Amino acid sequence: MTSMDRAVASEGERLGAVLRGGGVVAYPTETFYGLGALARDPAALERLARAKGRPEGKPLPLVAADAGMVQEVAELEGLARRLADRFWPGPLTLVLPARPGLPDAITGGSGTVGIRVPGSEVARALCRAAGGPIVSTSANPSGGAPPVDVARLDAGLAARLDGILDAGPAPGGLPSTVVSAAGDRLKLLRDGAIPFAAIEAAARLAPRGPLG
Repeated sequence: MTSMDRAVASEGERLGAVLRGGGVVAYPTETFYGLGALARDPAALERLARAKGRPEGKPLPLVAADAGMVQEVAELEGLARRLADRFWPGPLTLVLPARPGLPDAITGGSGTVGIRVPGSEVARALCRAAGGPIVSTSANPSGGAPPVDVARLDAGLAARLDGILDAGPAPGGLPSTVVSAAGDRLKLLRDGAIPFAAIEAAARLAPRGPLG
């Protein structure tokens, strides 16, 4: 581990505690920098939405450290579990049935939650340090361009955050592909980094035996 890696890991642990205390932070994903708050903290979610200027009623997507953490907030089984086994960690967001008790700011009242295990180890480590899934909405004012590095964060937005995890430039590119996988039915909700044809192919080829 390089000195930069150690510094990022140390700052990630510190910001995990900030998140546990109700904070809102910016951090890198496998595409752009995102805004994070703990999924089960309604007050932090409200602060995040105000900082971003996000419209009310629009669901907030989540990231988690691993599939086990996903299952704390969502039902991951059947086709969805098989796709998760194939594409996670990576830029595939699955829209899944939400566990009881998730704030409406996350579900938008839909009873579902969009979540992924991201390709960024920094983001996964931050989830582990925070102790649960965190929001992963782009770190820009609503309607703005998502930043690929800390220098491009909107100054007004940055001033409303409790911390920024600077791990250097993010790769940019396409956002995560978003699909719903209800039962054995697959539906594309947003094109993204993983071609839908590849997801469809994986769905057809995935074994349908007992889940591990």
